[in-house]
Amino acid sequence: MHTPDGIGLFPQGGKGGLSEAVALQAAEWFLLLKSDQASQEDHARLREWRQADAAHELAWQRVQRLEQKLGHVPAALSMPVLNRGARLDRRTAVKALAFLLIAPPAAWVAWRASPAREWLADYRTATGEMRELKLADGSRVWLNTATAVDVAYGDKERLVRLRAGEILVETAPDIVPPDNAAYRPFIVASAHGRLRALGTRFVVRDTGGSRTHLAVLEGAVEVRPMDAADDAVVLQAGQQVDFSSHAVGRASAAGSQAADWASGVLRVKNMRLGDFVAELGRYRPGVLRCDPAVAGLRISGVFQLHDTGAVLDSLQRALPVAVVYRTRYWVTVTQAGS
Repeated sequence: MHTPDGIGLFPQGGKGGLSEAVALQAAEWFLLLKSDQASQEDHARLREWRQADAAHELAWQRVQRLEQKLGHVPAALSMPVLNRGARLDRRTAVKALAFLLIAPPAAWVAWRASPAREWLADYRTATGEMRELKLADGSRVWLNTATAVDVAYGDKERLVRLRAGEILVETAPDIVPPDNAAYRPFIVASAHGRLRALGTRFVVRDTGGSRTHLAVLEGAVEVRPMDAADDAVVLQAGQQVDFSSHAVGRASAAGSQAADWASGVLRVKNMRLGDFVAELGRYRPGVLRCDPAVAGLRISGVFQLHDTGAVLDSLQRALPVAVVYRTRYWVTVTQAGS
């Protein structure tokens, strides 16, 4: 059985003396048995593993109690998608289950409030946070607010998997050993397909629905929908498109402001207030609503995303609106004087 690498996610020292390494091993064993792929030899090796150390048996008992407590293994950990070839999904499941074996009770609240694919991603940002990653080949990836990605550089490709949110990608030439002539394409995978960079700079956004948005700033990007891989489309610099798992939509001109968020700026021109409020809401925790009575008002300007409160204050000076705070985390933009 493969023992996964440590992931630096667990509480120091573990719960009840259970170490991170043992929890990861127990999770691997449990998910193998749940997959219906375990052989008689696997069952025998599991018995040997349990008997080899008291901590192993403790971990095994704990994972079984965890299953009983949940009534079943959480959907995010279910095995139908965890065949041995699905490296990223299997790794996510192992990390998630191992974390729950060690985590304090408070972690259960976080587990239920956040999808595992985002919570346990290799890199993530909180609401309102932005982050820059420099990858092994010199490529750079900026994570926008509430974004989660996995990075997997292998022998055949350089893969960034967008789990949620939005990223700005600036690719660099592949770095391979002198005796290895293989070129590894740079791929961004979303829930709806795969994007192959053709020496480029581009923005990818998971809309949280049935589509992914792509805006190409430099170079070109090839789009292959997940369920229609033969229908590849190449977008050039200055173009943008939405695509689903089945098809690529009609390309249109990409605005020059597509990557402004990476500099902490939201730049809009004649945007509907309703759309502006929805976009601003991505950068602040809680609920930010726009009253339909004022949603059609238009707004233009350059706004600093690090202080959304100041942006809301400026709306009241620029438009006939009021910003009503029910609580700090429940805010409505409505008609002035209403």
